[in-house]
Amino acid sequence: MRVLLVEDEQPLARYIEAGLRKNGFTVDVAVDGRSALDKCEVTPYDVVVLDRDLPVVHGDAVCRRLARQGRSRVLMLTASDAVEDRVGGLMLGADDYLGKPFAFSELVARVHALIRRSAPARPPVLQAAGLALDPARRSAERDGRLLRLTPKEFGVLHQLLAANGDVVSAETLLDKIWDEHADPFTNAVRITVGTLRRKLGEPPLIETVTGAGYRIGS
Repeated sequence: MRVLLVEDEQPLARYIEAGLRKNGFTVDVAVDGRSALDKCEVTPYDVVVLDRDLPVVHGDAVCRRLARQGRSRVLMLTASDAVEDRVGGLMLGADDYLGKPFAFSELVARVHALIRRSAPARPPVLQAAGLALDPARRSAERDGRLLRLTPKEFGVLHQLLAANGDVVSAETLLDKIWDEHADPFTNAVRITVGTLRRKLGEPPLIETVTGAGYRIGS
């Protein structure tokens, strides 16, 4: 689950970024509207958490552009929570609206809700070959044994199970689970898959498809 946070107040941006990461999101940060649009041209974010009052390119213009593209859900943040401001933000194309100050738990809940609205219909718990992964509860089991996974390991397993037996490339895993600072030539995916295999135990479940990527075997 990849989120772009667009916030020019750096202390607030650091606070929100740290909290979203703690809740399992992959987070990139932009500090003005122009850099936000540039990042969205490159990366298909699940949700853009967008401050309305931005430098360089105003948040309203960013929201209109993102709404036309239709690639990402937009949660707009603003210092004003007046009814007319909420209506105005939604008319610009925002999918949701949250006034400052806000409870962080509500922000997380709203981001989760937008991601659920974006995702294709699928069972709430992903299952295959004795594995059961619950994205909402951030839990995974194999044959009833609880798996203690890092956020990256959980993300890799989530992507592989959601692929329903199809091959998932290392590039896709890197794009979905790591952030924009990840080196495209890094061994992070291979190392994470290796530790995940050890935690899953025997018999092996993650297959390497040479030159293509990884998949969950039957």
